[in-house]
Amino acid sequence: MTRLFNDPATFTEDMLAGFLDANSGYVAGVPGGVVRARETPPGKVAVVVGGGSGHYPAFCGVVGRGFADGAVVGNIFTSPSAQEAYTVAKAAAGDAGVLILSGNYAGDVLNFTSAAQRLTAEGTAARVLFVTDDLASAPAAELDRRRGVAGDFVVFRVAGAAAEAGYDLDAVEKVARRANDCTRTLGVAFSGCTLPGAQTPLFTVPDRRMGVGLGIHGEPGVSEAALPSAADLAAQLVDGVLAERPANCAGRIAVVLNGLGATKYEELFVLWATVSKLLAERGLTVVEPEVGELVTSLDMAGVSLTVTFLDEELESLWRAPADTPAYRKGLVGLAQEEGGSRLRSQAVQDDAPVEVAQVPHATPASRHAAAAVVAALNSMRTALTRSAEELGRIDAVAGDGDHGRGMVKGVTAAVEAATSRAEHGAGVATVLTAAGDAWAAKAGGTSGALWGAGLRAAGERLTDVVPTITAQDVSDAVRCGLDTIVTIGKAALGDKTLLDAALPFADVLEAAIGRGTDLRSAWNEAATAAHTAALATADLVPKTGRARPLAARSVGTPDAGAVSYALCVQSVLSTRTKEQVG
Repeated sequence: MTRLFNDPATFTEDMLAGFLDANSGYVAGVPGGVVRARETPPGKVAVVVGGGSGHYPAFCGVVGRGFADGAVVGNIFTSPSAQEAYTVAKAAAGDAGVLILSGNYAGDVLNFTSAAQRLTAEGTAARVLFVTDDLASAPAAELDRRRGVAGDFVVFRVAGAAAEAGYDLDAVEKVARRANDCTRTLGVAFSGCTLPGAQTPLFTVPDRRMGVGLGIHGEPGVSEAALPSAADLAAQLVDGVLAERPANCAGRIAVVLNGLGATKYEELFVLWATVSKLLAERGLTVVEPEVGELVTSLDMAGVSLTVTFLDEELESLWRAPADTPAYRKGLVGLAQEEGGSRLRSQAVQDDAPVEVAQVPHATPASRHAAAAVVAALNSMRTALTRSAEELGRIDAVAGDGDHGRGMVKGVTAAVEAATSRAEHGAGVATVLTAAGDAWAAKAGGTSGALWGAGLRAAGERLTDVVPTITAQDVSDAVRCGLDTIVTIGKAALGDKTLLDAALPFADVLEAAIGRGTDLRSAWNEAATAAHTAALATADLVPKTGRARPLAARSVGTPDAGAVSYALCVQSVLSTRTKEQVG
C-alpha cells in the first residue's frame, strides 16, 4: 500500500517538489516535469523521456549526464498532456533538436506526437519514438501494438548516450530505433499496486500464483500461473525473451532484471543467479547487467526480464558513462561539469493569467451561453468527483485505474479556466476553447486529450458575437466536437471507448432537435441514450488503448470512458434551468 501522502490528488506535485529539492545539483523544475540543471550545450541533441509517474527511477530519476536531458512527468500512471510534453521539451532543447521518447501507449503517442509537431512548427527539429518491448502485449506480427515496459530504460539509455557522444538528431533517432527493435521484455506480478489514498490494490493475484505479462501501469497480467521456484521462474523468463532471438544475433546482450517496487533486491539476486547461468548456457554473453529497481509500478510485487541483442555500436552506448540522480555508471560527479554549459537562470513559468484585454468582445446571448457552460462544467465536476473511485475501479479491470482521477483533474482545470474567462465577460466560444485547452493541459492521458480537443472544437463551431444561440447551434457544436475526437482518437463505434456513448448521444440529440424538440428535452433523450449505450459496452471487447491486451478480462465490465461521458452529459441536466440556452 502507498502509505505516505498528503492529498492524493497532489501526490505527483508533492513528489516532484521533494525530488527537485533533493537533487538540485542535477535537475531544475519546469511545468510538466524536470530538465537538467544546466542548459543543453550548443550542438547537442536533447533527449526527453517521460510518461506517467509511479515508476521511479523512471522517468525523472534518469535526467543527467549520459542519459536524458529532461523528463515529462504525468499524474500517477497517466500520460502527460501535450502541453506538459511541449513545455519540458522546449526547455530542454538546444540548437540541435530534440528526440522525445516514451512507452507505446495511446495517450503518450497522442500527446507526445502533438508536442513534437508544435515544436517543429516553431522551428525546433523534434522527433518521437515509442518503445515496444513487451512480448505479452501483442504477437510478433503486431510489433507496433506492443507497449513499452522496462525496455524503456535500455532505449532511453542508448539514445541519451548517443546524444552525449555528439550524434546528430538523425543518428540519435536511428540508433534508438535499432535499440528498440532489438529489445524484448517479459514480466510477472505477485501482487497488485495501490494508488495513493486507495484502500485496495488495482488488481489482486491469488495466493501462490502470479500474473504473467503485466504492464507497468498496474495493468494485470494477460494470464495467471502457479508461483514457481526462483529457478523455474528464471527459466520461464529466459525462454520468453529469447523466443524472438534474431537469427543474426552476435551473442552479446544487455540485460535488465527489474524489480517492480516491492520485490526485494535479495530476491532479485537469487533469481539473477539462475538467469545468468541459463543465458550463458544459451551461448550468450551478458554485458554489464543491471539488477534492481529501474522501472517500477508503485508498490507492485513482481519482476521483469529485459534483453537487448547488441551490436558493437549498441554495446558501446550501453556501457557509456552516466551520472543522474538514480543511475550512475563509469565516471561520477559529472552533473556539475557539463562541458561549459551554463546553469539555467530560472525555471520556465506557467502561462500568465488571463487579462481583461485578452478577452474578445461577446454579445449578451453568447455571454449567457458562456454562463451555461460554466454551470454545466461545475455539475460535471461534482458528478465526476463523486464517481471517481468507481470509475477507477472499472478502469482497473483491464487498465491502469487512473480514469476517475484524471477526469476530475481535467474537469477541475476546465472549470477554473472557463470561470476566469466568463468573469471577464467572455462569450461561449472563448469559454469553451479555454476549458478545452485547460482540460487537455492538466489532465493528460488519452481522455484528457480527447475531451480537451472536443471542447475546443465545439467552441470553434460557435461564436462570441451572434445575436442568439439556438438548439441547432448546440447540436452542431456537439457534432463538431465529436468529429474531432474521432479524428484524433482513431477509434470507431464498437471499439469499447467513450465513442460508444458519445456517438449515440450526438445522433439522438441531432435527431430530436431536427424534429423540433426543445433543447432540454432533446438533451435528456440523448443523455439517456448515452447512459444505455455506456452500460452496453460491458459486452464489447476493447480494440484500442491499454485495455486491448486484456480484452477478454474486460468483457462484463463497461468502458470507463463511455461511463464517464454518459455521466457528464447526464449531469448537465441538473444545471440547465435559468442558464438554459434557447
